[in-house]
Amino acid sequence: MIQKISDAELEIMKIVWGNPEKVTLFTYIMDELVVRGKPCQKNTLIVLLSRLMNKGFLSARKIGRRNEYSALVSETEYQTAQTKYFLDKLYEGSVKGLVSNLISGDLLADEEYEELRGLLEKGKEKQ
Repeated sequence: MIQKISDAELEIMKIVWGNPEKVTLFTYIMDELVVRGKPCQKNTLIVLLSRLMNKGFLSARKIGRRNEYSALVSETEYQTAQTKYFLDKLYEGSVKGLVSNLISGDLLADEEYEELRGLLEKGKEKQ
């Protein structure tokens, strides 16, 4: 089972997942946090990266004086696990309950509703 991570850890993982390179350097993460308006101290980032490694989200390879970080859990894997957790916790595993709430709560824009309808039809055709 994929562990849940903190918001700060998730922000780092989004940077790693969004990096077009196979490995992500410490300085790249620091710079991206600044660009996103979420700068952090060097020591804080070291602690967060260490936690992500301990939780099995990242691996690190030391090259000289720098670390290269690689994701061990994909963004899709994490999103799927968190979606399942959310469904189980709030809707007792019922996707129908979630979708019903989105519709009845007026939480979907018309375009999103039509996109969902199209996705459901495509899924139905595959069966």
